[in-house]
Amino acid sequence: MAPLPSLLSFLFPILLSLSPTLSTNSEGNALHALRSRLSDPTNVLQSWDPTLVNPCTWFHITCDSNNHVIRLDLGNSNISGSLGPELGQLKHLKFLELYRNNIGGKIPKELGNLKNLISMDLYSNRFEGGIPKSFAKLKSLRFLRLNDNKLTGPIPRKLATLSGLKVFDVSDNDLCGTIPVDGPFGSFPMESFKNNRLNGPELQGLVSYDFGC
Repeated sequence: MAPLPSLLSFLFPILLSLSPTLSTNSEGNALHALRSRLSDPTNVLQSWDPTLVNPCTWFHITCDSNNHVIRLDLGNSNISGSLGPELGQLKHLKFLELYRNNIGGKIPKELGNLKNLISMDLYSNRFEGGIPKSFAKLKSLRFLRLNDNKLTGPIPRKLATLSGLKVFDVSDNDLCGTIPVDGPFGSFPMESFKNNRLNGPELQGLVSYDFGC
């Protein structure tokens, strides 16, 4: 009879190969959790197989040379449903493209954990609730397009600390309060804020009061 340690060392690789949950990584788990929240009538997510070691072979996913997910591109894919906190686990993500779908619910605050994010395009969906204040942590962000949704509340003033932000569009929502002028907000055109209930731009150096929010 084989000693117990020898037996375990023999069985462990076999058990590992039989267990899809052990062979996936956290990024694959996060994306599979996203898939479970979405309705996909045209099967654009059919290649998202959770039993694979990593999701780099899935359609609409781009990875870097280290097999980290850096791009999620599901724009104009006829999907609906909602987003969950699991997306915050995609720590290496640089491009989040979910525009022109029917995704609703609130935008998860966990997206503020995506420190490498350069572009976030959530426009032309049905997102509601406020713009997460956690977005102020996205110091690499250059493009943030949230237009044509159902977002409410004020524009978080902390977003003015995103010095690298080049494009910011929240037009065609139901936002209220004043438009910041600090940081990059001094360069955004007024078209970026149209069709809301915004009172801006605020007067420089004065406290912003979000009347009507």
